[in-house]
Amino acid sequence: MTGPCEHRDDRSIPVVEGGAPSAGGARFYDLVMAAFVAILLLSNVLGAGKVAVVTLPVVGAWPFGAGILFFPVSYVIGDVLTEVYGYARARRVIWVGFAATVFMAFMAWVVVALPPAPDWTNQAAYETVFGQVPRIVVASMCAFWAGEFVNAYVLARMKVWSGGRHLWMRTIGSTLVGQGVDSLIFYPLAFLGAAGWTGELVVTVLFTQWALKVGWEVLLTPVTYALVGALKRAEGVDVFDRETDFSPFTTRA
Repeated sequence: MTGPCEHRDDRSIPVVEGGAPSAGGARFYDLVMAAFVAILLLSNVLGAGKVAVVTLPVVGAWPFGAGILFFPVSYVIGDVLTEVYGYARARRVIWVGFAATVFMAFMAWVVVALPPAPDWTNQAAYETVFGQVPRIVVASMCAFWAGEFVNAYVLARMKVWSGGRHLWMRTIGSTLVGQGVDSLIFYPLAFLGAAGWTGELVVTVLFTQWALKVGWEVLLTPVTYALVGALKRAEGVDVFDRETDFSPFTTRA
C-alpha cells in the first residue's frame, strides 16, 4: 500500500498500516523493548541521585543532574519504536517501562526499610543512594507516562502528515512536545514549594533541563537515523498509524 507514501525517505520498504496485531515484522521488537526498559531503570537508579559539574567556557562551573546524560537515550529509543513498529507497539513498551519503574520504586522502598543486621554498617549510605522521596517518585512516574505517550502520539501523527519524509523533523518535533510535557509535569510536581526551591528556580531548572534534553535529541539524530534505517530494513516494514486507536489505556499491539 504505497500510493500516498511514495515520497517517503525510503521507498524500498513496504508500507504497513498500524493499529493491527499483524502490522509489520517484529523480530527485534523484544530487544528494543529490553533496551528501552534497561536504560530507563538504570538512568533512574544511577543518574538521578547525583549532581555533577562541568566547566564551560566563559560560564565556568555548571552543575547538572547526572541522569540527563543517559535518560534522553530512552526518548531516542521511544522514537525508534514508534517510527519502526508504530504507536500500538510503542504503547505496550511505555506501559512495560512504567510498570518496571513502579516495581523498582516499591522494591527500593521495601529494601531500604528493612532493618539492617547489627554488624552491617552501610545503612546510612544505602539510604542516601537508594532512598526515595515519595513526592519525587510520583512526579517522575507521572511525567514519564505523559511525556512518553505525547512523544509517541506526535511522532506517529507527524509521520502520516509528512508522508514518511524528514525523520529529523518528526524526532525533534515530538521530543520538543514530549519533553516539554515531561518537564512541565515533573518539576512543579516534584519541587514547587519544597525547601530551597523558589518558583523562579523551578521555572529556570524546568526550561534548562528541557533545552538540554532536546539538544541531546538533536545531537543523537544521526544515531536515530542509523537505528531506524537498520531496523526497517531488517523487519521489512514501514508502519503508518492511519487507523490506529491512540488511546493510551490499552496494551494491545
